[in-house]
Parts: sequence; C-alpha cells; structure tokens
Amino acid sequence: MRLNICLGAAMLFVVDGASAQDVDCKNPQTQSDMTSCEEARHEAADKALNEQYKKTRAAMAAIDKDLDGDMKGAEKALVKAQRAWIDYRDAECDAFGFQARGGTMEPMLVAGCLAEETDKRTKELKELEETMGN
Repeated sequence: MRLNICLGAAMLFVVDGASAQDVDCKNPQTQSDMTSCEEARHEAADKALNEQYKKTRAAMAAIDKDLDGDMKGAEKALVKAQRAWIDYRDAECDAFGFQARGGTMEPMLVAGCLAEETDKRTKELKELEETMGN
C-alpha cells in the first residue's frame, strides 16, 4: 500500500512538474504555474547578472592594470562585494518567504524576490561598469 502511495505521489509530481516553458507566464493559472514562472524569471535574471558581472569585473581589472602596486584592488573589492551581496540576497529572500512559511506560495515568493534582487544588482553592476569608462 505504501509503495502505491509513493508511486502515486511521484506520478503527480511528474505530471504537475511542468516547466515554465509549458506555462503561459503572462496568465499563470495555478500556484504551481506561478512558481514555475517566477523560477524561470529568476533563472533569466541570474543569467543576465552573470553576463554583466563578467563585464564589470573586466572593467575593474582594467582599472587595476593602470594603477601602481598598493593602489590596485578594484577587482578584488568587486569580488568581495559580490560574495557579500549573494549572502545578503539569499538571506533577504529567505526572510521574505516567511510571509507564507510552509505554504505553497513560499517558493514563489522566494523565487520572485531572488529575481527582483538579482535584477537590481545587475543594474548596479552595469552602472559601475559604465562609471569605469567602458
């Protein structure tokens, strides 16, 4: 009997585990759809962040290249800041999810928060790159 319940639950997971590609994210119909869409939005935001981070880091490395010995450190400062920001973002979004702790909305809230915070950071990194003359 337990095996049948486990298999049934696994089948529901497979059937209900639609990806955001299978969902109309302009008009999601279920909580699962909304969560999938927010997760996809976070994935896209994370990809854009990583691309921008590489550009900004290169700009910081270029600054370092033109500085003398003890004046260098732009790239190292960016790496330190980015690591701290990741810890902040993850903690902030975990806290944000407590609005629906244990409920079906929690993963959607966390994913949406991650997407929003990641978009903000991408914009900040772009502005930093632009101020570095690139």
